[in-house]
Amino acid sequence: MGRHRNKVKDTIKAALEPLHDGATIAVGGFGLCGNPEALIQGVVQKGIRDITLVSNNAGNLGKGLATWLKAGLIKKVILSYLGTNEDLHTRMASGEVEVQVVPQGSFVERMRAAGAGIPAFFTPTGAGTVVAEGKETRDFAGRPHILEQSLPVDFALIRAQVADVFGNARFWRTARNFSPVMATAAKTTILECDRLVALGDIDPDDVHLSG
Repeated sequence: MGRHRNKVKDTIKAALEPLHDGATIAVGGFGLCGNPEALIQGVVQKGIRDITLVSNNAGNLGKGLATWLKAGLIKKVILSYLGTNEDLHTRMASGEVEVQVVPQGSFVERMRAAGAGIPAFFTPTGAGTVVAEGKETRDFAGRPHILEQSLPVDFALIRAQVADVFGNARFWRTARNFSPVMATAAKTTILECDRLVALGDIDPDDVHLSG
């Protein structure tokens, strides 16, 4: 393998070793599609607390990230969809979990901006609504825009269909969803994959996320 480093961990516990109380963690998946299921369960077993979770919808039907809610690991959620997630609705109503709802396009762009080193950006999305409360507003071409801050995270937990030992990854169709952009916004990305291959087995043109 020459100078290329093997990044594979032998166990889920070893992969999650850097996670700590109070961390901001982005987790890939749209609904229950593309969730890193093994890593999600591993965090429950690790038992870290006071997590700020960044995800599309924080699980559903008691599954996926809803297990973090049930275990009391989360203090805040930044998401784009509440839906019928009763585990989150009840905890939001009781004040146990703080919830910040972000328009989905802004949600993705905030993370993309973080990965690109852009601290903030103006967008027309949410102007004139509750989304704009407390945010700077400017007119561009006669249309109001609000200032959104980038959204860097400490860790991203994502799932790929196939990855090599250096971390180059390819996703399965719509299961790709938020995962690549979350990885760019994170200081550390922890990836689980359905199939692990040797370096070079994925054609460079087929790599969705570089290691």
